[in-house]
Amino acid sequence: MFSRPVRGRGCFDIMKLADILNQDCIIPDLKGHEKREALEEMAEKLAFRFADLNKDKLLEAILERERLGSTGIGYGVAIPHVRLKGVNAIVLLFGRSIKGVEFQAMDERPAHLFFLIAAPEDSNTAHLKILARISSLLKDAGFRKQLMEASTQEEIYNIIVEEDRKLS
Repeated sequence: MFSRPVRGRGCFDIMKLADILNQDCIIPDLKGHEKREALEEMAEKLAFRFADLNKDKLLEAILERERLGSTGIGYGVAIPHVRLKGVNAIVLLFGRSIKGVEFQAMDERPAHLFFLIAAPEDSNTAHLKILARISSLLKDAGFRKQLMEASTQEEIYNIIVEEDRKLS
């Protein structure tokens, strides 16, 4: 059973990642080694899990966003995020690449940890709140290390939910 997705009109105050991240939307070991391959794998998984997402439109929007500037923020982290017409609620996917993906990050190092956010076109406030929340979590080197060392999808999910709980 999926968690309740969060509507994009800013009608909910601060939300927890557990409200929008499903354990099924965690990829413990991305297979793609190139940026496009990894993004395609994540888009495919997210579109499979949520009927209102079209994989091709999602991937096209993500690639267009990446052309504006890489969402690789450094420290092995990337947060690709898009707002799309036709998406009814904010959805989230976490992906991890053990080997790393060349992502044109600010520090020019491969990305290993990914949070992909797809939000409704009109979700400015909620979209930015989720982005800020994820960024806050990922500033912690210990949290990033735990995510890299986790063995299972369930363990990754529990680490994310527990760290997010501590932010409140």
